[in-house]
Amino acid sequence: MTNVHVITGGTGGMGKAIAEALNKEDIFLLADVNEERLQQTQLELNDKGMAHVHYQTVDITDQENVQALVQKADSLGELKSIINTAGLSPTMADAERILDVNLKGTGIILDAFYEIAQRGTVAVCISSMSGHMVPKEGPYTEILKTPLAKDLHEKMEPFNQANAGTAYSLSKLGVLLIVEDQAWKWGQKGARIVSVSPGTINTPMGRQEASQSEQMKVLLEKTPLQREGEPTEIASAVAFLVSDAASYITGTDLRVDGGTVANLK
Repeated sequence: MTNVHVITGGTGGMGKAIAEALNKEDIFLLADVNEERLQQTQLELNDKGMAHVHYQTVDITDQENVQALVQKADSLGELKSIINTAGLSPTMADAERILDVNLKGTGIILDAFYEIAQRGTVAVCISSMSGHMVPKEGPYTEILKTPLAKDLHEKMEPFNQANAGTAYSLSKLGVLLIVEDQAWKWGQKGARIVSVSPGTINTPMGRQEASQSEQMKVLLEKTPLQREGEPTEIASAVAFLVSDAASYITGTDLRVDGGTVANLK
């Protein structure tokens, strides 16, 4: 059986770079909300020698959509990785939608793909350095660990107060907490679960944030490496975490932020 890698947000700068960093002989299943972009990405990857690229239009906040993606992945081979890069930044949506995609969507993806996970499967959830910029322990901590709760928005409203930036940071903290919380569960299958926290990255989403957010400019100024990261630098970290070289790494986060969080601390 061939390894299957499922990449949500597969048409984004980060998603494409991750696909290119993995074994080109493997099978790839890209998921995104825009079919036209998926078709274009498939052609781009084919041109780079990746012959086994499939795609499916998916809204990760829709459980039926995600379940159909799981079935497609299962039909293609053995699940090696589910890499969830799909997400919304503060300038892209309101607080409620950000929580839905970044937090609830992560919960739906992990819950659904756990069913076909097996020994050697790796779940990689893209978080953000923003998740490290709010206190890890707070009255919201246990709420964030249960993203599929029906009253998620009601419980989180006192903390995000309809602020997209706050909702973003809390949603990304939630990803960190979920990964830690689910490590035991995934380990029962011999599978691993990890997160990656990018800093300021030179992707379309990253450029949009940098152009519209004064805070992002300040963070870049405080980054020890004095530059933005490139999508390939996230991709190489993800490729390592998916590989057997990282076989004892689970339930933890890898910051790829040029040292920004360390400097702020």
